[in-house]
Amino acid sequence: MSAPAASLRIGSLGEKTIGQRLGFEDYLRRFLFVIIGVSLVLFMIYPLFRLLIRSLENRMGEFVGLENYIIYFSSSVNRASLTNSLNISLQSMVICVLLAFIYAYGLSRLPIIGRRIFQMIAMLPIFIPSLVQAIAFIYIFGNNGIFTRTTGINIGIYGANGIVMSEVFYAFPHAFIILSTALSLADARLYEAAEALRTKGVRMFFTITLPMVKFGIMSACFVVFTLAITDFGAPKVVGGDYNVLATDIYNKVIGQQNFEMGATISTLLLIPAALAFILDRIVQRRQVAMISSGIKPLSPKKHQSLAQIIVYAVIALVTVYIIGVYFTVLVGAFTNFWPYDMSFTLKNFTFYVAGAHHRFGAVHVLWNSVQMAFLTAVFGTIFVFGSAYLIEKTRNLNVSRSLLYLLSIMPLSIPGMVLGLSYIFVFNQPGSPLYAIYGTMAILVINTIIHYYTVPFLTATTALKQLDKEFEAIGESLEAPFYRTFMKITVPVALPAIIQIASYLFLNAMVTISAVVFLFVPGKELAALSVMLLDDAARSGQAMALSLLIIVVGFTTRGLFYLMMRGAQKKTQEWTTG
Repeated sequence: MSAPAASLRIGSLGEKTIGQRLGFEDYLRRFLFVIIGVSLVLFMIYPLFRLLIRSLENRMGEFVGLENYIIYFSSSVNRASLTNSLNISLQSMVICVLLAFIYAYGLSRLPIIGRRIFQMIAMLPIFIPSLVQAIAFIYIFGNNGIFTRTTGINIGIYGANGIVMSEVFYAFPHAFIILSTALSLADARLYEAAEALRTKGVRMFFTITLPMVKFGIMSACFVVFTLAITDFGAPKVVGGDYNVLATDIYNKVIGQQNFEMGATISTLLLIPAALAFILDRIVQRRQVAMISSGIKPLSPKKHQSLAQIIVYAVIALVTVYIIGVYFTVLVGAFTNFWPYDMSFTLKNFTFYVAGAHHRFGAVHVLWNSVQMAFLTAVFGTIFVFGSAYLIEKTRNLNVSRSLLYLLSIMPLSIPGMVLGLSYIFVFNQPGSPLYAIYGTMAILVINTIIHYYTVPFLTATTALKQLDKEFEAIGESLEAPFYRTFMKITVPVALPAIIQIASYLFLNAMVTISAVVFLFVPGKELAALSVMLLDDAARSGQAMALSLLIIVVGFTTRGLFYLMMRGAQKKTQEWTTG
């Protein structure tokens, strides 16, 4: 055989081997797409479909069409719940976004001493379950609250006022993050040009600042509205006779065992949340770049004006507002009987929680929450980052990538209570193979991952977009399998984002209530849910003590994640500072 012929044969064999490898990788990618897609359908789409079907059935399981909806809207009390939900959500949205904007504006544009401390204070509500601030407000503004007893002024905390105050506190960090990010992208050159033209500060604000951050304001509005209308904790504690959709679902399912009407109300609750989500996506698509690559950062400037005095006042007010809640939780946890007996005690930390048949009930439920949060962080991060990688770094398969992306952003518009109730209709069916995970830690973990799926997914997507596609191209040229490139390059470079995702999932799993309120069983009680049970049993001091333990776990874990982040940046991000 001649040399050219031998070379041709060897080349053909090499091409065949590479072709077989690429074929295997393509098969593996398709297989992973199927696994992730089936998981999202099984644990999100199918349960919601079963929820919708249940809303069209009676208690005997017979199809009745829209009869449940007709019954619901025929009652003036039920109609009032829908109106009330929209009312408090809109009020909370306006107040929260306004305060968050002023707070973020002051920290980004004014020379404030201790800016980093104020930023940390703005994030504190994330570490508290949504009902704890409502309990704190009762301690402060309730009929026997410290503010009411001291001043003689009763603001009427039970009802719409208390719910709005609690929702503003609950949603503030989310609005602050969005708005502070939008304001940080300001280009100083625009303001310098305006000053050269002797444009006044008020006109610059309305012609430069607001247009630049309008999409951030819209996104903040949609996020706050969705959080407020779907929250269960605050209305449960301070709602009183002011019914909203979230508490109606709970009362129908837990109080009356009327699952059909609970499904009906859940479907109604999906509509405004889904509309807000759709509008937000439309706004995001219309957003265009407002800055160029040659941006000049805007530095804070010091000059006195009435507007700046107002900004400083709002920052002080919000700071006191947030610190006051934390201080109340701290004092309440060590107080014998607020507000009648303010003597120091540790007895609030030694108690039993209903259903926790253990000597140390508080430790038991806290450990359950830590386990659930840890499993959620580990498996959720793997699943979320893996799906984001497949979508961003896979060539071709455009239809599969689009469908998986759509499934991945849908959870943002699904209220936690709705998802939890839908799981009952799917997994609490004896004889079904899916029944095996009902009442286990697994269903709590899966439900929490799906509930908080979208934000970590978008975080992972953003991080992966920053990685040059040449990494995969070089790996292919070196005949390295894509999974080796993923483990050796992608994961180390994106490690800070991965740690952020794990931190987000852990902290939210520690404080979630609405997502798992229908799914826990004796022995699997969680700390945040136990706070609600203790408050229902008029054991508010013990509820405060358990809340303080949740906060301590949250702070400790956040500190550990911060250290992990610093270590990851030092070891894997040196190339960014070279």
